[in-house]
Amino acid sequence: MDSTVNNGVQLQESDRAGVITIIDNYTDVLLDSTETVQRPPRAAGGHIADAPVAEHGFSILIKVFKDSETHTILLDTGLSKIGVPYNLKVFGIDLGEVEAVVISHGHMDHFGTLENILAARKGITVVLHPAAIAASRGARFRDGTIYEFPTLNEKALTEAGAKLVKSKDPYLMANGLIATTGEVERVTDFEKGSPSLWVERNGEILEDQVIDDQGVMINVAGKGLVVISGCAHAGIINMIRHAQRVTKIDKVYAVVGGFHLPSPYFQPIVDRTIQELKAIGPEIVVPMHCTGWDATTRIAQEMPSQFVLSSVGTTFVF
Repeated sequence: MDSTVNNGVQLQESDRAGVITIIDNYTDVLLDSTETVQRPPRAAGGHIADAPVAEHGFSILIKVFKDSETHTILLDTGLSKIGVPYNLKVFGIDLGEVEAVVISHGHMDHFGTLENILAARKGITVVLHPAAIAASRGARFRDGTIYEFPTLNEKALTEAGAKLVKSKDPYLMANGLIATTGEVERVTDFEKGSPSLWVERNGEILEDQVIDDQGVMINVAGKGLVVISGCAHAGIINMIRHAQRVTKIDKVYAVVGGFHLPSPYFQPIVDRTIQELKAIGPEIVVPMHCTGWDATTRIAQEMPSQFVLSSVGTTFVF
């Protein structure tokens, strides 16, 4: 099913929400919990708990609560066939409670275990941008090497039982309590994507602007928007501003996910990104996955009261 008409979204307020990091690039079992950040237990029943694994991939479980309702979706499914299934088992998460899977964009570190998820949850809804399904795409690295990435295969997904929802625009789920951002409007003058990426469209090789890049939005009562990105190829500031525009909610409480500032190419825009984040004023900032060590460290230095270190198995309570 395609949806291409709705530019805004009536995002309902949830009483509270939780975001569990299923897979990310970093894990540390010695981190302490706080009021809003719950780290996985180090031991149970007198025994050291099984440790989760990390990889260059991204997957988070999103829960929202409203009165007696509880809704759960999964954003992205990591890279390898090992990480997400193993961590779901370690965390005791039942895929039967997951109502939908959102794919942030069509890169392999965000859909790697999707077919495994579909095998366990026949008939589940999978929400993605139509451009997430591409004939081929890849990257040209600095040494001149050209790589081709694995791609999503629509036929394989539908044959595996996925109910595909292909939408360029915000898509409501969970009884109106969760929505995708849809395709992100790009309005900043400094977030220009990555020139190393390429994509094949209609038989032509083009620079890949990753127009399929999208995030997820939650509106928590008394707090405001929680904006969750997969990689933010569109630019994390573009994504936040887009979320504010389509929901008509100005207050941003938390920004969580990949900010895509990982290489020397992106270093010139790190300071500007931080300036814009400060102007937006979220109370919680959690850079993950593709943000890069240098950018993450700078955010931690410049926004110490808002910064939270991501680690696999962490639950953020909103």
